[in-house]
Amino acid sequence: MSGPQCCENPPTLNPSCGAGHVEQLCGHNTYIVGSQDSKLAILLLSDIFGYEAPNFRKIADKVAAAGFYVVAPDYFNGDYFAPDNPERPLTVWIEDHGTDKGFEDTKPIIQALKSKGISKIGAAGFCWGAKVSVELAKCEIIQAAVQLHPAFVTLDDIKGIKVPTAVLAAENDHLTPLELVKQFEEELAAKPEVDGFVKIYPKTSHGWTTRYKAEDEAAAMEAHSDMIQWLVKYVK
Repeated sequence: MSGPQCCENPPTLNPSCGAGHVEQLCGHNTYIVGSQDSKLAILLLSDIFGYEAPNFRKIADKVAAAGFYVVAPDYFNGDYFAPDNPERPLTVWIEDHGTDKGFEDTKPIIQALKSKGISKIGAAGFCWGAKVSVELAKCEIIQAAVQLHPAFVTLDDIKGIKVPTAVLAAENDHLTPLELVKQFEEELAAKPEVDGFVKIYPKTSHGWTTRYKAEDEAAAMEAHSDMIQWLVKYVK
């Protein structure tokens, strides 16, 4: 995840944006939105810019409006990637924020949700968060997963998934190029026991669903809708 596409069009963070609220969950500040009475939860796993990005929280609010209790933890503890900091390039930042740690941090969060009476859980991850979502899908502790313009996800990851998984990919993505996406699609098609879905959005680049420019907004809205439809299908 060292390419410039991860760093393009960075958001202006706003800790007070969104219709939800922030509370502590398993040691993480967490953006929470949706009905407290819902038995269906969605974990939203952010990109490198974290959970205070306004577009990311708008997505959380959309998912909540579909009937889910949405949980978006701050896995970076306020240490979001800052592209204007030359002393800490992405290759250095990612050493402190590996996706393996994100995966381990998610396990107690899932247990906490289940202890609240949540009966079904899905996960949707963006860029960095997509790798965490696929790890969750490999160990069957969620009911469904969505990866949006994933980073770090390998063909072996896709081979290992055990729950319904959707991959929403950009046409122009240096991190997950079309050749790899096609391999994902072929592998999912070869797994009849696990439903899979792959969609490539024309004229889009890595990060477009959360850091879209005006010309990408329609495609971003389409991806958000596709993500929610997948979650509704398998988590409701």
